[in-house]
Amino acid sequence: MRYGQLLREEVSAPGTTPLIGIYDMYSASIAAQHYNGFFVSGFGFAASYYGLPDIGFIAWPDMVAFAERLRLAFPTHHLLVDIDDGYVDPEVACHVVRRLERAGVSGVILEDQKRPRRCGHADGKQVLPLQDYLDKLELVLRTRDDLLVVARTDATEEADILRRAAALAATDADVVLVDGVRSVDWIHRIREVTGDKPLLFNQIGGGKSPRLSLPELTDLGVDVAIYSTPCLFAAHTAIDTALTDLKRADGRLPEAPVGVQASTELLERNISRHHDPVLA
Repeated sequence: MRYGQLLREEVSAPGTTPLIGIYDMYSASIAAQHYNGFFVSGFGFAASYYGLPDIGFIAWPDMVAFAERLRLAFPTHHLLVDIDDGYVDPEVACHVVRRLERAGVSGVILEDQKRPRRCGHADGKQVLPLQDYLDKLELVLRTRDDLLVVARTDATEEADILRRAAALAATDADVVLVDGVRSVDWIHRIREVTGDKPLLFNQIGGGKSPRLSLPELTDLGVDVAIYSTPCLFAAHTAIDTALTDLKRADGRLPEAPVGVQASTELLERNISRHHDPVLA
């Protein structure tokens, strides 16, 4: 399977391609019933795997292992992985890209932040000198074979946002992402300087960017939309509500729409997908 090419074809098709942020195998199992593309969010992975905020704690072997498990269970889904800054070192970034491509990942997002890094929708972000990032990006682009690469800038100064977006669009990266875009007007401005290069928009609950529908994003010239945290934040609310109700009921389990049988049936699908004929 040439997973990168399959994702490129979807991105180039009319409309905006949605990729749903998942944070563990269970959330992916549920999301797979609704969408054909996943985004492995750094925010979600740091929260679920470490119980820590998205400020640079992720170790690349953990992310690679998670991607391997995802691909085995979901052999036909698009799989875009956030690799932050490539785990600091350009050579490490290239090694991770090789490992992820071998695991069957469709694409990666590489950002231009410097340490200490922050969530793309947080305050206090700092970016590398542009040429330093472009050098790292070029090494990654030369390393990949089929993998789709999203070049991401976390610039916050207005002139620097446009300068970096234009520079990223001039590379061989497949897609450009300006994270933390604050308004529809800024989407227009970014679209103007990136030309025909596919554009990605990141929506995160409570983040800095406006909440826009897929038709609205299509009208704005956005090719890909990643939804970083809908599963994570929905689980937060649902778990808190369920345990509050359990406590109020003095520990008596309420009737629930999902029980052991429905959960088991959901997970059994991850076994049957291993035999999907598309892999034959």
